[in-house]
Amino acid sequence: MPQTDPSPSSSSKTLADLLPDAAEQYGTNDAFMFKGEAGNWETRTFDQVLDEVREISLGLVELGVAHGDRISILGNTRPEWTLFDFAAMAAGAVVVPIYQTNSASECEYVLEHSGARFVVVENEEQLDKIRAIRDSLPALEQTIQMVGEAEDAVSMARLKEMGEAADRSTWDERVGAVSGDDICKIVYTSGTTGPPKGCVISHGNYRAMLNMAEQANLLGPGETTFLFLPLAHVFALLIQYGVLDVGGRIAFWERDPLRIVPSLSEVKPENFPSVPRIFEKVHDTIIAGAANAGGVKAGLFKWAIKVGMRMREVEDEGRTPNFILRKQYEIADRLVLKTIREVFGGRLKLALTGAAPIDPEILRFFHAAGVPLLEAWGMTETSTGGTANLPGAQKVGTVGKPVPGVEVRIADDGELLVRGDNVFQGYYKNDEATREVLVDGWLHTGDLASIDEDGYVTITGRKKEIIITAGGKNITPVNIEAMIKRHPLVSQCVVVGDRKPYLVALITLDQEALTQFAAEQGTLDEPAAMARNKEVHETIENHIDDVNSHFASVEQIKRFEILPADLTQEGGELTPTMKLKRPVIVSKYEDVIEGLYSS
Repeated sequence: MPQTDPSPSSSSKTLADLLPDAAEQYGTNDAFMFKGEAGNWETRTFDQVLDEVREISLGLVELGVAHGDRISILGNTRPEWTLFDFAAMAAGAVVVPIYQTNSASECEYVLEHSGARFVVVENEEQLDKIRAIRDSLPALEQTIQMVGEAEDAVSMARLKEMGEAADRSTWDERVGAVSGDDICKIVYTSGTTGPPKGCVISHGNYRAMLNMAEQANLLGPGETTFLFLPLAHVFALLIQYGVLDVGGRIAFWERDPLRIVPSLSEVKPENFPSVPRIFEKVHDTIIAGAANAGGVKAGLFKWAIKVGMRMREVEDEGRTPNFILRKQYEIADRLVLKTIREVFGGRLKLALTGAAPIDPEILRFFHAAGVPLLEAWGMTETSTGGTANLPGAQKVGTVGKPVPGVEVRIADDGELLVRGDNVFQGYYKNDEATREVLVDGWLHTGDLASIDEDGYVTITGRKKEIIITAGGKNITPVNIEAMIKRHPLVSQCVVVGDRKPYLVALITLDQEALTQFAAEQGTLDEPAAMARNKEVHETIENHIDDVNSHFASVEQIKRFEILPADLTQEGGELTPTMKLKRPVIVSKYEDVIEGLYSS
């Protein structure tokens, strides 16, 4: 597909000058929203944010941060994370994000491999991780703490004091010295199949990605974007930079998963970027609530969704709905569909999902309700993005078309190849891996895909996740897993069958749905006990039988096991972005899997 040159929407050339440029344009507008200590939503203007970033940045310079030094940030998504990120880049440093959920040993790997001289931790909890590994990190010179104080860390307040006393011209010189060729990030991949790899991303890479995203008009000035995604992930980073670059407002979450939906109702954002799991949970909760209502209300709900789907179908085809459909939709919207939109605050213009595949049925459900949920695709190696469905130009089940400035094509073996200025520089300290994925200017993504006649890309699986059965059949498990996960009781599903005569599945149960199911059955909702529960087993078995009817015999699940506990990052089975670590899971439950084949 032809490559186009996206025109920038701001005069910023790097991420170091992004905030100063934005503050010059939008100075007195709100840039941040967050819950203060009193429990009320507070705001900070672009001018105020810039002042704080400058103080912190100069404090880092006084602390000894040099151009090109690696600074890790270990903490939850919060305003201070963003302040330190911009401050470090403005000083010419390379930011190395670390997930707040990482264990001490996982932090050690990133810090040691990147050669970080400084690490910024959120609080005492994160500081304890550094204390546990400090002696094994000779390159690490200083720890800085966002919240609170400790004898073995420089507090944020102290750093700002150091910055206040420094020469302002030093900061201007540091910002001006950063070029597009300089490295702004080393972002470590989730490591689903092996040790994490450090993706080296330049200022030019991210600036190109921002220009591409902004040409698509996904974010607008003055709009509020609710951000809860971990800033250690490139998806959240791109949203953070994009919102501020166009003069929007970031509403930071309260760092409590149970407060995401209530916060959406309070903030009423125009934009809500998320991962599929959140939309799945909201969808399942709404569906369960309608089912529990029973009778007329349950029937009305199903009718309203069908009407919404018919209305969207007519609109998507560019036709005008007839009088009857319009009247039906008015009733459906007033009684049902409007309440679904209000879950997200009622003002949503864009709900973007990425980082993992989402069930097309969930997209259709929210589309019917008027929730503008769009799926996009990208990876760390593309500085976040690559393809996207856009308002008025979407195909459910695809990840959209390439964004302006990105080329895509399909290799002979079905692998998706990508080329553009947003493609990363390579893997840090791993030339061999870099040569494997960057060939003649094309990034070999590892994703299997197809491109239709209209240019929409469909991801069909991962090359490394293909199951080859004992009979030599190649099977992509993700589509089967996605259909099995549609049942409210199912939290995770892992299909296994490599070099085996047939496919089996490991199932985990969703605790919220389990509690409701147990109440209906009058039984204890403890996961281990419910995994052995006859009614639960029969329910899952019936669902898998239904799923099997949609697949060829070789792709059907012949046996399954319900595990006694859910898969977690703490248990090593999931990445911080909730992706399955298949080798870990297969190894950990080897006996269970063998039992499915031997008994």
